[in-house]
Amino acid sequence: MAELLDKTTRALGAVANLRQTRHNVISSNVANAETPGYQAKKLDFENALGRALTIEDIAPGGNDPGHFMMGPGAISKVRADIYENPDVSVNPDGNTVDLEKEMSSLAENSIMYKAAVQLINKKMAALRYAATDGGR
Repeated sequence: MAELLDKTTRALGAVANLRQTRHNVISSNVANAETPGYQAKKLDFENALGRALTIEDIAPGGNDPGHFMMGPGAISKVRADIYENPDVSVNPDGNTVDLEKEMSSLAENSIMYKAAVQLINKKMAALRYAATDGGR
């Protein structure tokens, strides 16, 4: 049976999911900007998306639940690594959140999330148009 959604649409879905996770990480950093000793977190978006696209292209190796998910549909199962941001300076209270940088990242991430959602909507509109025989 043919896949209803192409690889591009599945990738855009993964992008939206990863952007949502990144939004949560950045929001957490902003919320803890005044918390003494808080270590800012970072999500490696590009590596996670690259991993998702790579495993989508690999044929599934079996149905054992212990195996990594591969093949069609695997792209939606990839999760990004969240770790303490090593590219920050430590404030006197031990907090590593740079509020200006976090707010900038939040704005950029929001724009990229909206772009991914708009592209998904365009793909779905094209499918709807095709399914309704061009509106006839």
